[in-house]
Amino acid sequence: MNRVTVIGSINLDTTLRVPHMPKPGETIHAKEHFTAGGGKGANQAVAAKRSDADTYFIGAVGNDAAGEMMIDLLSQEEINVNAVARLDRKSTGQAFITVDDEGENIITIFAGANMDITPKHVGDYKEIIKKSDFVIAQFESAIKSTIEAFKIAKAAGVRTILNPAPALKDVPEELLEVTDMIAPNETETEILTGIKVTDEASLIEAAEYFHNIGIEAVLITLGSKGAFYHVNGQTGIVPAFRVKAVDTTAAGDTFIGALSSVLKTDFSNLEDAIRYGNRASSLTVQRFGAQPSIPFKQELI
Repeated sequence: MNRVTVIGSINLDTTLRVPHMPKPGETIHAKEHFTAGGGKGANQAVAAKRSDADTYFIGAVGNDAAGEMMIDLLSQEEINVNAVARLDRKSTGQAFITVDDEGENIITIFAGANMDITPKHVGDYKEIIKKSDFVIAQFESAIKSTIEAFKIAKAAGVRTILNPAPALKDVPEELLEVTDMIAPNETETEILTGIKVTDEASLIEAAEYFHNIGIEAVLITLGSKGAFYHVNGQTGIVPAFRVKAVDTTAAGDTFIGALSSVLKTDFSNLEDAIRYGNRASSLTVQRFGAQPSIPFKQELI
């Protein structure tokens, strides 16, 4: 069983299901409205835990009703939330999601307390990081705290996985220098490297860009086409499972979390771990909501 620590975002999601995306100035009726747990970090933690990883979370919520709800939801998953701060005079992060009948979505995020995770807070829980197999982070929370977490991990020989989403054009070099695996999608890859992904040659070129920075493993997700990997001289594309998507929210997060639960720390089984992550995300997209859609291990084996 892998021990996975996630540092990142915790959001309360509000979802509207609509027949089609409204045009500017258009008013339409929603078919359904619901709230659920979300945030890229929390989604990844739930995905890891539901695939039996021993999972810890470092983050922050507001001292409000939404924060209590999110802490309760993560606790019900048996994710260790001792390192989740409850901050006065801050609002818990929220996401507002619109999903149409084609399964496409538009998401607007209010970061709230996610941007108030401090390096000191991370340092207070460094023992959690040091005892992990993997530390995972995204870009929905304070990046300076992610850097601190990755530095602690790197010094302790713990593997770091960076999911650079939502994309940032200028990622601090000190973060990339302590990243063992990077897992962007095609768009994020182009923003980070300046290389437009169009074929396998451009994928390899992008991978070499990341390797030259010092990142050992590169994993580029390709949507319905699957995922490309390049590590230790091995490269390939693992196809995605063909399914009818109704809501793509949390698909990428499910992939990362599930993959981390089975990945070996030397990345020797990366292809198999990608296939497992693909299977998990293929179930997620067939369901509505972020965390409610994430599958359990028994559904995947």
